[in-house]
Amino acid sequence: MRAFLAMKTDGVMDDMIESDLREIGIAATKLADHLGFGFGFGTSFLAFLACAAAIYLLILDRTNWKTNMLTSLLIPYIFLSLPTILFSFFRGEVGLWIAFVAVVLRLFFPRRFPDWLELPGALILLLVVAPGFFTDRVRGNVVGVFICLVIGCYLLQEHIRASGGFRKSFTQSKGVSNSIGIILIMVYPVWWLVLYLM
Repeated sequence: MRAFLAMKTDGVMDDMIESDLREIGIAATKLADHLGFGFGFGTSFLAFLACAAAIYLLILDRTNWKTNMLTSLLIPYIFLSLPTILFSFFRGEVGLWIAFVAVVLRLFFPRRFPDWLELPGALILLLVVAPGFFTDRVRGNVVGVFICLVIGCYLLQEHIRASGGFRKSFTQSKGVSNSIGIILIMVYPVWWLVLYLM
């Protein structure tokens, strides 16, 4: 075995690479802030977009475009990614009244309560009755965003499997709209985690 001598420049090279990576991260953060995609406006816009895509997927599943996806997972996704303005609106007095009307209709008029209102009713109930731990600590935190990413990845995997492969999920008429919706719900958590790790 040969014994190698360590050169004085070995540690310097590692420090330079680490410094360069740190500078790239700072430059990317400044670019994102300059373009309006920092933790402020850009993240809020992507959260709105992700919630709209999740609602779109719920509507698609309740129409004649039925899929084999577990769309009930979109309810916790919407709960965790709903922008703060809408979350506080539905968590307040308005949400209480909507939840009250939904429960009364479901209890006293079950035959008149349509099936397509089950998941939106569950979302409103979840928004209103969720404990403060979930609304303050999990929502808008790394844990909540990671749960959103896991839900998006699971839905994408299930959609690809139900479509018969990756290629078919993007070429069939039903598959394209669902694929676009699922990709849009994955953009928000990925962007949030990228900015968080920088």
